[in-house]
Amino acid sequence: MASIVLAFVVCLSAIVLMTVPAKPALIFYERNTDSISAYLPIEAGQTFQIIFTHSIHLTDVIEKYEVTKEHQIKQYEFVFEEFGIGMPSNAVGNEEFVYENGKYHIKNMENYFHAMKVRNGKTVSEHRLVWENGNGEEQMIYFNQYFVPGEWFTLKVEKLSLFQSWKEVKIRE
Repeated sequence: MASIVLAFVVCLSAIVLMTVPAKPALIFYERNTDSISAYLPIEAGQTFQIIFTHSIHLTDVIEKYEVTKEHQIKQYEFVFEEFGIGMPSNAVGNEEFVYENGKYHIKNMENYFHAMKVRNGKTVSEHRLVWENGNGEEQMIYFNQYFVPGEWFTLKVEKLSLFQSWKEVKIRE
């Protein structure tokens, strides 16, 4: 009888450990669903960038983000080379607008997002995700390695269970 109870406790513990959210990740949800397309393990304080090629002036636009302790996404910098459609023309509030090394920077941004809508480019499909790995090196992948051009996603920082992290597509360098 004791071995049956022990086996039951072990199985129940394993199920709980597998399903309880444990590891924070930047999750790419399919448009307007709770279906996970891919995820990137990430911790509070880590930064990541989304880089895309502007469809009209064909130069890179860099959006820089940090993960907060509350699992929000904080945009802290925006970098671009050309003014035009969709590009900012100045900084607001405490932000700083500077020109460095041939690029315009809006620094000290404090835009917080619980979730972000992102589209993988369709016309010029060169979106990239950049993050720092645990060794202090930057890693980069093209969205097209994981997503179809033109697809929409909702990005959130949430905790994944062990089961989800084994089941879903992990973004790797």
